[in-house]
Amino acid sequence: MGADPEADGADADPADLDQRGLIRLGAVAAGCGVMIGVVGGVFRRLLREADGTRVSIIHTARAWPLAGWIVPLALVAVCAAFARWLVRFVPLAAGSGVQDVEQRWRADTLSPPWTVLPAKFVGGLVAIGSGLALGREGPTVHMGAVIAGVTARGLRLHREDERVLQSALGGAGLAVAFNAPLGGSLFVFEEVTKSFRLRLSLTTLIGCASAVAVSRAILGDHPDFDVAAIATPPGRLIVFYVGFGLVTGALGAIYSRLVLGGLDLFARFPRVPPEARAAVVGAVVGLALWFEPVLVGGGDQLAQRVLGGCVVLTSLVGYLIFRFAIGPLSYSAGTPGGLFAPLLVVGAIWGALAHTVVHPVIPPLGTQPSALAIVGMATFFAAVVRAPFTGIALIVEMTATTTLLVPMLAACFAAVLTTSLLHSEPIYDALRARIPTANH
Repeated sequence: MGADPEADGADADPADLDQRGLIRLGAVAAGCGVMIGVVGGVFRRLLREADGTRVSIIHTARAWPLAGWIVPLALVAVCAAFARWLVRFVPLAAGSGVQDVEQRWRADTLSPPWTVLPAKFVGGLVAIGSGLALGREGPTVHMGAVIAGVTARGLRLHREDERVLQSALGGAGLAVAFNAPLGGSLFVFEEVTKSFRLRLSLTTLIGCASAVAVSRAILGDHPDFDVAAIATPPGRLIVFYVGFGLVTGALGAIYSRLVLGGLDLFARFPRVPPEARAAVVGAVVGLALWFEPVLVGGGDQLAQRVLGGCVVLTSLVGYLIFRFAIGPLSYSAGTPGGLFAPLLVVGAIWGALAHTVVHPVIPPLGTQPSALAIVGMATFFAAVVRAPFTGIALIVEMTATTTLLVPMLAACFAAVLTTSLLHSEPIYDALRARIPTANH
């Protein structure tokens, strides 16, 4: 993979890039990894608690069948407004944060201020915890980069090492978010920096390793999803997976357009306070929470239900339509929160739906909807983000399933090919282009 001229380190101080400097950088990366492991681990732990709290609130509210629906509607609306209000004080806290980390690598600009960390932590916890369909990985990636930047400035590291450390610890934040150290590492190489160099790779590896080791002490050492053993599909089905990937690529292009279109739509109402716009989104989510709690939030519970193969065809159709719309709508609110986790949920539902429809026609496809659901997760991620190796590694680690690598590779190839032919821009490239010049 290529890198921009500034990323080659040609203008860096040679004295700071010798072997001693590399050892020091590795030690700093390990220390920063421990910090994001603690912060990200606690963040995920609190989000789990929030999931249970949402369900308890709904059970309590249903004791008042005539007016109980007002409780989740008002609660999520207020939480969304509050999370968006925090962004007034720390504008960089809005949205995912991945595009900001990527931009700072490319433009060689100053690290994000330390205030981004508490704003992302609190805002993300309130927004995602209340039920907005946002991902936990956006805040953890950004918080990892902030920890790295603040530490690098405090230790007066060379500017080049500060850039490397920020990108590496952003990947460590992703690794913590999904308990996927390899996926977090590949994310740095394939998506953030689009480069693979010794200094960057070593810093990334130790940062991801130390971060996940610490977060597992907080969250437990187990995959994010519990999936039954899946047999390796017959090789002759590779043509089917290519076809599945072609269709998934088209769906990914539509989803990307919805994300950007939602941002454009909200921008057309500058006179409406952003907190009010976020409250409207929160009210929609709150109403959905009243009817079906599993539909909202980051989506782990829904994805687990789909991977368990216990969702009927009609429910899959409804889930797909709702999550396809609520993810972009939630992101348009401008609260802290990412895109990755909602993408994976949509991919799982789409894969399970495709299996249910196609299985009677192609019996060799197998009897486990979870197989195509897993392939769908990686493929939809690749279609939207345009980082297929990262997507495959994330799903393999999150499901502890390696028997589907060949189908994943074939489907991801076709999905990325489709989105390229449709001229659908990778979502973070498009979002990065929208970053105000003042923040570059």
